Amino acid sequence: MATLLPACSASSPASASAAPPGMSSSSPASPTPADAAGGAVEKPTAAPYGSWRSPITADIVSGADKRLGGIALARDGRLLWIEGRPEEKGRMVIVKEGDKPVDVIPQEFAARTLVQEYGGGAFAVQDNTVVFSNYKDQRLYKQPTEIGSLPVPLTPDYGAPDVSYAGGVFDPHFSRYVTVMEDRRTSNLNPATTIACINLSGGDIHEPKVLVSGNDFYASPRIDQNKKRMAWIEWGHPNMPWDKSELWVGYFSESGELTKRVCVAGGNPMLVESLAEPKWSPKGELFFITDRESGFWNIYKWVEHSNEVVPAYTLDAEFTRPLWVFGNRSYDFLGNSNHIVLTYRQRGTSYLGVLDCDSGLVSLLDTPFSDLSNVVAGNDYFYIEGASASVPMSIAKVTLDKNKTKAISFSIVWSSSPDVVQYRPFFSTPEFIEFPTSSPGQMAYAYFYPPLNPMFQGLPDEKPPLLVKTHGGPTAETREILDLSVQYWTSRGWAFLDVNYGGSTGYGREYRERLLGKWGIVDVDDCCSCARFLVESGSVDEQRLCITGRSAGGYTTLASLAFRDTFKAGASLYGIGDLSLMRADSQKYDSHYIDNLVGDERAYYERSPINFVNKFTCPVILFQGLDDKVVPPNQARKIYQALKERGLPVALVEYEGEQHGFRKAENIKFTLEQQMVFFARLVGKFEVVDDITPIKIENFD
Repeated sequence: MATLLPACSASSPASASAAPPGMSSSSPASPTPADAAGGAVEKPTAAPYGSWRSPITADIVSGADKRLGGIALARDGRLLWIEGRPEEKGRMVIVKEGDKPVDVIPQEFAARTLVQEYGGGAFAVQDNTVVFSNYKDQRLYKQPTEIGSLPVPLTPDYGAPDVSYAGGVFDPHFSRYVTVMEDRRTSNLNPATTIACINLSGGDIHEPKVLVSGNDFYASPRIDQNKKRMAWIEWGHPNMPWDKSELWVGYFSESGELTKRVCVAGGNPMLVESLAEPKWSPKGELFFITDRESGFWNIYKWVEHSNEVVPAYTLDAEFTRPLWVFGNRSYDFLGNSNHIVLTYRQRGTSYLGVLDCDSGLVSLLDTPFSDLSNVVAGNDYFYIEGASASVPMSIAKVTLDKNKTKAISFSIVWSSSPDVVQYRPFFSTPEFIEFPTSSPGQMAYAYFYPPLNPMFQGLPDEKPPLLVKTHGGPTAETREILDLSVQYWTSRGWAFLDVNYGGSTGYGREYRERLLGKWGIVDVDDCCSCARFLVESGSVDEQRLCITGRSAGGYTTLASLAFRDTFKAGASLYGIGDLSLMRADSQKYDSHYIDNLVGDERAYYERSPINFVNKFTCPVILFQGLDDKVVPPNQARKIYQALKERGLPVALVEYEGEQHGFRKAENIKFTLEQQMVFFARLVGKFEVVDDITPIKIENFD
C-alpha cells in the first residue's frame, strides 16, 4: 500500500515548527494572508489552477537564492561562512559574524575552488587567520579575519588557473597548510591529484610540496593536534567515493615527511565500504564514518594499538552525504570534551544529537529545523546549517546546558532569505510520499507540495497541473527545505513533486545501488510511477503532467520524455542528452561514474534521448550555460536541433558566463519565468498573470 505521510510529524525529534520551549528565535512573526497580499482577504477567489497571482515573484526567488559554501570558527568564537550572492553574479564571499556580519575578503576576491569541477572546501580558519582559494586565479591566499587586511598569495602564479586546492587544514606541527591539490597543467582531462603542503612561515611564496600521491583521488586530510600524524581518504577508478574508498593514517618524521602509513579501513577486498569525514578527537582518537556493516553511513572509531575498527554509534540512518563537494561536516567535537554533536538522516528527516563517546548514548536535540547539514562546535555551543519547509536555509547558534544534553538557547545568525518570512501564508507544506515502484514489493520516496494560496482556490471541477522535479547527481537527495522556486509554482496553483528515485542517497547503500547499470530506467520509472500515483489518488490532472530537471536530473527528464508517454512537456536545465558524449567529455572525477550507471555500449546508445528523437511526442525547453564543462553546450544544441527538425515545439536558452549551474540572478529569474510561460502556453489551459515576455518557440510561434 502506498502511503501519504506528513513530512514533519510532531513526534519527530528534530521537526518542530517553532522554536521549542526554552529557546528563542530571531525570526520575525508570521504575517497574515492579508498582510502578505497587501489588503484584506475575506474569501478565496475561485480561479483556474496556474492562473493565481502570487507575491512570490521570480525577482524574489532569484534574489533569495543565496548559497552556503562552508562554515568555520575563528579563535574569538565568531563564525565565518562562505556566502554565494546572485546579485554579485554568484560571487562567493567569506563573511564573519558580528553585530552586523561583515565581508572578510575584498570585493575583487571570491572564495571558490574548481577541484574536481564541483569544488567545496574552499577555506579554513585557524586562530584568526583564514586561508582560501581565490576563484579567478585558483591560488591560495592568507589574511587575518579582521577587516581591512589584504590577502597575501601563498602559492605560485602559473599564468593560468590550472592548479586548484580544496579541503585544506592548518598543520600546527610544521607551520604549513595541508590540502588536496589538483594540477591540470599537463592534462585537463586527467589532472594529477595529490595531498600537498604549503609553507606558511615568512612572506615568501612557496611551491607546494607533495605529501601523498599515487592514487586517483584524495579527500579530507586531517591533522592530529596531539601527535605528528595525518588521516586522509583516498580512492581510485572506477569507483566513486561512495562506492569504495580507503582511510589511511600517516606518521610524520621530524622533517615533516610521511615515513609510515597504515590503512585503517577499506583495504580488505572482501569488505566493500565507503569512508568519509575522518576527525581526530581532543584525546587523539580517530573517528570517521563508514557503511561497512549495515549499508548505512555510521560513526566508527579506530583503535590504534590493535588496528581495529569499532562502532561509536550505529543506526539505520545516514550520518553523512556523498562526497560530491569537499567540506562536509556532519559531526564535530564539543571543545575538549568527549562529546560529539552529530546529524543524521532517516526516512527523509534530519535529526540532531549529542553523542557521549564514553557511554555511547545520544541525547536528541529539538530545533525548528527538519533538515540539517554542516556543524562546527565550540565548548558548550555549536553552529548548525539547517532549514525546514517554512524556514529557509540558515545558520543557527545553539547553546547547551552544562551536561551537554539539552539546548538552552537557539538563534538564527544568518539566513539565505531573511525577508521571505512575510510570505509564509503562501508556503505549501510538503507531504512525504512512499509509493510503489515498477518492481514488485519495492517502494520509493518523494515530497509532494499541493497548490496553496490563501487568496485563491481551484475551480470545483478542475485538478491542478503537476510539475515533477528530478534531482541531479543522480547520487543526490532532494530534501525538505524551503525552496522559493518550488513555492513560486505552488502559490500560482501548480502541484509540485520532488522525487527521491532509486539511486538517491539518504536511504542507505542498497537503495543507492538500485541505479547501478540502470540509469535511465529506475529513475525514469520511479518518476513516472509517482506521477501516476498522484493521478490515481485524484490529486493532479493527468493531462497536465510536466517534468523538469538539472544536470543528471535533466537527463532523467529527457529520458522520461523520450522513452515514456507520462508527461506532456518538459524542461531540461544543462541536462544530458547523449550519454556517449557525456562520457567522452567527462572530467576525471566522474569519468568512470557513468560507466557504473549505464553499463555496456548498447546501453549507452539505447538510453540516450538524442538517438531517439522520433520518440519525443511533446514540447521541450532547454537552458544551457556556455561555459559548462560538466555538460558541454553541444548536447543541448544537438537535442534542440533534432527536435526542431522533428517538428516538435522546442526552445533553447543559452547563457554566456554560466558554468554548471546558474549563479547570476538575472539568469535564475529568466529560467524560472520562461519555464512557467512555456508550460502555460503549451499544456496549461490557463493564462499566466505575471508580466512575462515569452521567448520564441520553434514549431509553435
